[in-house]
Amino acid sequence: MFDGVRDRAAAIIARYPEPRSALLPLLHLVQHVEGHVSRSGIAFCAEALEITTAEVSAVATFYTMYKREPVGRHLVSVCTNTLCAALGGDDIYRAVRERLGGPGRPLGHEQTSADGTATLEHAECLAACDLAPVLTVDYEFFDKQTVDSALEIVEALQRGEKPHPTRGAPLTDFRSVELLLAGFFDDPAVGGLDAVAGPSAADESLRGARLAEERGWTAPAVPAATDEGEN
Repeated sequence: MFDGVRDRAAAIIARYPEPRSALLPLLHLVQHVEGHVSRSGIAFCAEALEITTAEVSAVATFYTMYKREPVGRHLVSVCTNTLCAALGGDDIYRAVRERLGGPGRPLGHEQTSADGTATLEHAECLAACDLAPVLTVDYEFFDKQTVDSALEIVEALQRGEKPHPTRGAPLTDFRSVELLLAGFFDDPAVGGLDAVAGPSAADESLRGARLAEERGWTAPAVPAATDEGEN
């Protein structure tokens, strides 16, 4: 299965002075090929980097972006951390679980819909508290969600559509994004550099900086050391 990407694996490894440092992007390459990190994918990484499968497994099971079960065409992540939950994130997660799972069969965390459209996960934090509640599809942001708007996104995905994120690049699919995360931005199969083009900042996030600029506010200077040896 991995014979067709050995050149890409070698290109990843060549970016680093120490081969084992290439493990994270190499795992993303595995997910591009398989849609998850399987035992054979772990063995492939271990062989390529000349490390043990235990060392690869330790990394693959530590980071939540590496999935041990096959992911659907899209990965839907709903933030259920404190602020998002308080503003409706729990309700959104519950509604999306039921819509993707079907009547009486709500999906669980990291489970995939029967039609293969999406794998659902609740995310501990998506780092967008100023735009809560949020969800992401293949790591692209949909801000200020409601139950109804979140269901519209999921239903569009089920119809084979790709709704436009609030911020970030246009949607592709999970495996294409994994190739980008492995560091291959020039591949026509994922849209080239255009695949990562898109607005990343929101007005809410920049409001404080803009207000400070308008009013001439600056951060206080760092005091200089006065005593010999003081840091």
